[in-house]
Amino acid sequence: MKLLALALLAALFLGSCKTASVKTDSTLRYCLRQASKTLAAAEATVSIPRSIAPGSRKWYCVNYRDWTSGFWPGILWYAYEFNKQPKWKTAAECYSRLLFPLVDSSAIDHDIGFQLYCSAGNGYRLTGDSLYRNILLRAADSLATLYNAKVGTILSWPREVPGVDWPLRHNTIMDNMINLELLFWASKHGGGKRLYDMAVSHATVTMRNQFRPDYTSYHVVVYDTATGKKIRGITHQGFSDGSMWARGQAWAIYGYTMVYRETKDQRFLDFAQKVTDVYLEKLPKDLIPYWDFDDPAIPAAPRDASAAAVTASALLELSTFVTDRARSKMYFDKAVAMLTALSSEKYQSRNTNDAFLLHSTGHKPNGGEIDASIIYADYYYIEALLRLKKLKEQRSFYEKL
Repeated sequence: MKLLALALLAALFLGSCKTASVKTDSTLRYCLRQASKTLAAAEATVSIPRSIAPGSRKWYCVNYRDWTSGFWPGILWYAYEFNKQPKWKTAAECYSRLLFPLVDSSAIDHDIGFQLYCSAGNGYRLTGDSLYRNILLRAADSLATLYNAKVGTILSWPREVPGVDWPLRHNTIMDNMINLELLFWASKHGGGKRLYDMAVSHATVTMRNQFRPDYTSYHVVVYDTATGKKIRGITHQGFSDGSMWARGQAWAIYGYTMVYRETKDQRFLDFAQKVTDVYLEKLPKDLIPYWDFDDPAIPAAPRDASAAAVTASALLELSTFVTDRARSKMYFDKAVAMLTALSSEKYQSRNTNDAFLLHSTGHKPNGGEIDASIIYADYYYIEALLRLKKLKEQRSFYEKL
């Protein structure tokens, strides 16, 4: 089976040579040059870079509890994976350890997956250090405490957020799909089948309740805590309750591709393609989405490079699962075209600041991080570049060093 998959990947890449215009090694070296500048500027602190406002050159930094705290150490691990220089491993270990206290208290929301799987998860994959394994298992147990068996999903926000009526109601946001990877990992490394079952339930219930008939997604679904029934679908970061928020749809594409990888359940592969196809159909010509596909201000609305980076990484993996050659090639080619656009002068930060990318949008309704450089855009960008490099070399993305 593995040999067949490698042969398919080889044929896929050879058939797409004309579109594979991203020079992965040189673009990855660009990312490491930018990361070196960020690392040098941050050496005297224990703060974690999150975003750079337009017109600024300085990172806005956060502490280990911020939901984005795992992306910077994750970037450092990817840098180490690419060129094996000890400085990246040392820095990745340092910043990963800053996040370990997250497992010493109750989960404050679902983001512990983003925080610890992107950091300690990559650390364990690349080093095999049992310290990371133990932290990840504790993190999975913490995330599991937010699971509501009556609803069948993980609670996203155990706190007051407009429109979700917590604690009277249970809420689940689309971003939560990404955190399921931590549960799947833990179920295979000593955490037990209950974690696998929780992840599958969450994905199944979300598939049933968090999408409209055209497969566009709601950002948030509010459930009746007692009965488990869906009450309504709303947005928190999108333009409106009925609009397609770009990064939310990107989380869905990435999430269901990952769930298929972990379960091999055809339902999830079919669904990943459905949520992907509606996203691709609505993209502008350069394949970098506006922050929300339904913002009436388009084409004057801000773009979201972070959504493009998330989607590019997901599509590269999705292309390896789809058995229809034409469709597989289409997903691969779209991913490469997205990375080509992101690697252009328009979207790379270059000398503007020390990030990798410009033009991401964090929380437009709240006025936060609009047209900014944002750390999770950089994380998924370098991840997508590594995926593409390994596809070219017919290697598994999940291999150990």
